[in-house]
Amino acid sequence: MSGVKRFLLWDYARASWQYDVMVAIILAFIFLTPRATFRDQPRASSISEIPSDRGRAFLLEPRLLQSIPDAERTARAEKILRARYGRPETVVRVEPILDHEQELTGYIAFTDR
Repeated sequence: MSGVKRFLLWDYARASWQYDVMVAIILAFIFLTPRATFRDQPRASSISEIPSDRGRAFLLEPRLLQSIPDAERTARAEKILRARYGRPETVVRVEPILDHEQELTGYIAFTDR
């Protein structure tokens, strides 16, 4: 039982074989655990501007437009951007962003300028 107690309290001297085993276990956990185990995916802030070839593009968090019908999303995105930046933005189109499991992770709103 004292070995488990020393392991939990990290009570081994540095450069001892026990210390090296503990470090190896931790590194194996970090690098060998699949990302899907913890659903580790990037999270967008509420609204952020992203690079675009034409005009401006904004990444919107899914909760901002998820309950809005498709036909009204462009108008709602314009309203959200106007409230956030204080100037009118003409949104040309809004596209959903889906992950590899086809789950919604956000929206991209493209503007004309």
